[in-house]
Parts: sequence; C-alpha cells; structure tokens
Amino acid sequence: MNIALSAPALADAGQAVPAESRSLGRRVTLLLLLPSTLWFLLLLLLPLVIILVFSLGERSPVGGYSAALTLENYLNLGSRAKAFYNTLLLAPLGTLVCLVAAYPLAYFLAVKVQRSRSLLLTLVIVPFWTSFLIRTYAWIFILGGKGIPALLAMVGLDDVRLINTPTAVLIGIVYGYLPLMVFPIYVSLEKLDKRLLEASSDLGASAFETFRRVTLPLSAPGVITGAMLVFILLMGEFLIPAILGGGKVFFVGNALVDLFLQSRNWPFGSAVAMTLVAMMLAIIALYLKLVARYGKRGTEGML
Repeated sequence: MNIALSAPALADAGQAVPAESRSLGRRVTLLLLLPSTLWFLLLLLLPLVIILVFSLGERSPVGGYSAALTLENYLNLGSRAKAFYNTLLLAPLGTLVCLVAAYPLAYFLAVKVQRSRSLLLTLVIVPFWTSFLIRTYAWIFILGGKGIPALLAMVGLDDVRLINTPTAVLIGIVYGYLPLMVFPIYVSLEKLDKRLLEASSDLGASAFETFRRVTLPLSAPGVITGAMLVFILLMGEFLIPAILGGGKVFFVGNALVDLFLQSRNWPFGSAVAMTLVAMMLAIIALYLKLVARYGKRGTEGML
C-alpha cells in the first residue's frame, strides 16, 4: 500500500521530533539540577532566612531567641563598631599585602622557573599539610617575648611588642592566606604568551612598560580572583585575631562567637551576621563587575 504525504505534513513531522527532543533534554537537565538546587536551598538560603528571622527578634531572659518584630538589634550595631572597623581595616590591608607578596612569587614560578617548578609549587602548598590552628599557634612563640622581640633586643631595639597587636594579626593573615593568593595569579601568568613579552621588548618598551601594558592586564583576572578569595575569607576570620590578637584585636567573626556562644544574644548576633552578609554581597557584586570588565580585556589581549 502506497501512502502519499504532502510537503506540509513532512515539514510538521520533521519539526515534531526536534521539539520532543528539546523537551526531553530540558527535563533531563532539570532532573540533574534538582539535587544541587535542593542542596543550595537547604544549606544556604534556609539558614539565611532563619538568621534574618532571628535578627528581628529579642533575646529571651535565659538567652537565645524570643519571637518579636523589632529593628532594635540593627540600631544597636554601633556597639560593635570596633569589630567592624578592625575587619574593614585589616581585611583589605591583609589582602593588599598578600597581593604584593604573592605577585612576584607567582610571576617567578610561572615565567622564570622551568625545571624545578613542580618542586617550588609543592613548597607553596606544604603549609596546608599542617593544621591551620597549629601553624597560627606557632606564631605566638615567634612574635612573643622570646622570639623576634628578643632578637631585636640583642641589636639594641628594646621594648618591641608584636604579639596581641594589629601587626601580629596582619602577619598571621599574610602567612595563612598567601598561598590562596599565589595560585590564581600563577594560573593567569602561566597562560601568558611569552611572545608578547618578547614583542614588547623588541618594540622598545622598558621592563616596567611591558609589565604595565602587557603582563598586568593579562593577569588581571587572576589578581581579582585571588584578592576576592582572600578578602571574603578574611571578612569572616576569627581564629587569627583570637590567637594573635589576644582579645585586643577582634574581627566581626570574634564578635559573632561572643554573641552566640558567650552572651547567648542570638538576635543581636544574627543582626551582626546579616549586616556582614549584606556587605559581602555588595563586595561580590563589585567583584563580578570587575571580572566582567578586566576579564574581557585580558581575553582580548591574549587574542
């Protein structure tokens, strides 16, 4: 039996199969995304909603949370101004010092070293093989009276105090977070086309001009990523200020530990936490804007 199909019918049949295929593909994609979406909602959004609700409540007489609807906790944020001040001062400063120290090291590893690169990269990673707590405690001896101050006293510099000061906290920050700054910059510099450096030199550019016009723009994505990674972690840091600051230099993280575990003022602690989250969201928005701008420029430069 011969069956004749018109041209419109064949066209409709040809369109039906791709449409069904696309629909099936969308369903499979949604199914694959479902576990991660539920995980995201459960571990990120739900805790934030709970903290937001707590921040609008009151401290119960025995500590903890008592249901209410008030903005008093946010109006009382000024009582923790010192913690915000230390965080907003030392976190950017620590990030900047890490960047200044990490860039030459990353450049040396990516551009200058050839034979022993793997060994040197391993040495950068080695500190992560030891507990962060132990490594931070080690600095108590190094910065204490029998450490660097004792050595300085031998050359005539007496009464130098390092431990329990902002300087000690800054040193601990740079030591602890330097590797996290090195690797993003290293990855960007490793992709750098060395012929661009040679061409810049052949065209008469000085070493500084080559760095300013070629190397730095092309490595900007790594610089931004490393700086944001370190800065975000420092904004929530509490271990280094607690150990090397000795209770005299404290961050917002230390204030949260005190409010939740010591004072048991969960509503006020939640307000402080929500304020910190809001600040971080603003910083991340700026980060995404910088990545979109300088990342595109870096890509265009490599092309």
